[in-house]
Amino acid sequence: MSELHSSGLVEREGFFRRLLTLPIRHLQQAIGSLGDLWRTPFTSVMTIFVLGISLALPATLHLFVKNAQHVSEQWDSASQITLFLKLSTSEKSGQNLVNRLKLYPEIATVHYISAEQALKEFKILSGFGQSLEYLDKNPLPATVLVTPTQRSSQAQAANELLAKLLKEREVEQGKLDVEWLTRLEAMARLIEDIVVGVALLLCLSVVLIVGNTIRLAILNQKDAIAIMKLVGATDSFIQRPFLYSGAWYGIFGGLLSCVAVAVLAEYLTGAIAELTDLYNSSFELQGLVFNEILTLIGFAILLGLLGSYISVRQHIRAIEPNAD
Repeated sequence: MSELHSSGLVEREGFFRRLLTLPIRHLQQAIGSLGDLWRTPFTSVMTIFVLGISLALPATLHLFVKNAQHVSEQWDSASQITLFLKLSTSEKSGQNLVNRLKLYPEIATVHYISAEQALKEFKILSGFGQSLEYLDKNPLPATVLVTPTQRSSQAQAANELLAKLLKEREVEQGKLDVEWLTRLEAMARLIEDIVVGVALLLCLSVVLIVGNTIRLAILNQKDAIAIMKLVGATDSFIQRPFLYSGAWYGIFGGLLSCVAVAVLAEYLTGAIAELTDLYNSSFELQGLVFNEILTLIGFAILLGLLGSYISVRQHIRAIEPNAD
């Protein structure tokens, strides 16, 4: 009975010892795989550069899409509805209309332009100031500029708001240019689809590149792998350093892609600033935030592991020690 108890204690101690040494063994193999990359600098650097550049392209496209969406949101919130009032509308009736419109939950701001103010601005802008002096009466109606809220600035919601405003008795005609908003949204969706398609193709290329690099490393160590199998090493033990190599490729490639995107964004900031200055506007290009950087690096590690896993599962099993 005591022998069974002592054997059980020995088994438990052995299990806990193996459990404690497992992370140490993994750390040793991870550091060893990093050393393997260091011993083949040309191949490692070329693979990392190809991986980093391949991931930098979809990341840059994502950056452009994000900034385009930010700009479109600003434009959407600034879109206006122009209401032309009836010529018979008095100044008091126009002000009453403005007060009623300010109570609309879909409207952010209301700006009233009287008929006299509209005529004065038209004289200045048109260049026909002296000719307009011969008119018997003002042909221009009073105008109300309505800016919808952020929620009501989308194309469909803005059309619904316009239909609601046209029911006001003082309003003769309303104008809302939503075609450019619809086209902008369609272009944004097209660019997003292009980004997804390019990203999938480049991710496939990354998997193939890492897999081919790991395959060459396996073939270079074919004799050593055969000897390890001869002394009883399992496939999982042999393939583990190659999996860590794929992870290292992903880490360094992901970091390189983040640096490339940051450099490109900084380079384009100056050109964008010059362009916006011509339109008396200001726009600051938004780079990758911390969560996006972590996502990019994590995705690169996942691709590196996937490429290395496919390669080791196919080639390490095919290596068997000779009977001689």
